[in-house]
Amino acid sequence: MNFEDLLTEQRNRHSTHIDQVDTADMVEIINREDQRVGRSVQKQLPQIADAINLATTRFDAGGRLIYIGAGTSGRLGVLDATELRPTYGLEESQTFGIIAGGPDAMFHTLEGVEDSTEAAENDLKKVTLNKKDIVIGIAASGATPYTVAALHYAKQVGALAIAVACVTDSPLEHNADVAICPIVGPEVITGATLMKAGTSQKMVLNMVSSGIMIRSGKVYQNLMINVVPTNAKTKRRAKRIIAAATQTSTLAAERALDRADNNVPLAILLIETKGTIAEAKALLKQAGGRVSDAVKLSLKS
Repeated sequence: MNFEDLLTEQRNRHSTHIDQVDTADMVEIINREDQRVGRSVQKQLPQIADAINLATTRFDAGGRLIYIGAGTSGRLGVLDATELRPTYGLEESQTFGIIAGGPDAMFHTLEGVEDSTEAAENDLKKVTLNKKDIVIGIAASGATPYTVAALHYAKQVGALAIAVACVTDSPLEHNADVAICPIVGPEVITGATLMKAGTSQKMVLNMVSSGIMIRSGKVYQNLMINVVPTNAKTKRRAKRIIAAATQTSTLAAERALDRADNNVPLAILLIETKGTIAEAKALLKQAGGRVSDAVKLSLKS
């Protein structure tokens, strides 16, 4: 691929005079271009759904959700993984991001690291990548050597390889099991892919990771129920979640939470089914940890 010919590197005809307009017109130009992002992501919903379904099967079987990329794309992956852990009560080993150049690259621009194909493979070998895992390779251009090599190695190992790029028919796409490619068009500032491309990648990552968490039973109704009550603040949050999910009082929620030994899904099921701890645990196990399914099973019994 000729890098200069990539859509992400082309000039945007709508912003060629952005340096000469007043600030109100400037932000209107940027905002108008940003509105293209949602539409571009919408066109990728079938691919996003495929990625969620395939990834959930692996995640439920003990696979890890691993993000990898360079520069802005790598930072977005690290951010998504880092935020998932406290939101859904995940262990650090269950999801993490790898960025070309290592942790220093989160805060500094390191020259040349995105071109190293050997480093990508080594970085995945360091975490003992295996066929249960899910690897999300992120690169706006779809051509970053580090990220392409990472997905290539992921497929060799048998891991699920998901590409997130902003061009079609790219090397990254060709090395993926599922490719998600929102086409946002040229950036307002030529080549500044931290703008529309970065926004689209963040939207896609949010949707994919949230979808996996929903399908894996980390959400009941639209509430994040895998919060771990480790202090007064999180215990209050847990009680509010239980009360909202079961339409009961915070006092009843507190009692259920105490009975369930601070296990929020179990506390919800105790209230919803009015059963015993043993019965609720058995239902949750049968339902694969999904509270909604456990409630349905209780109604059949």
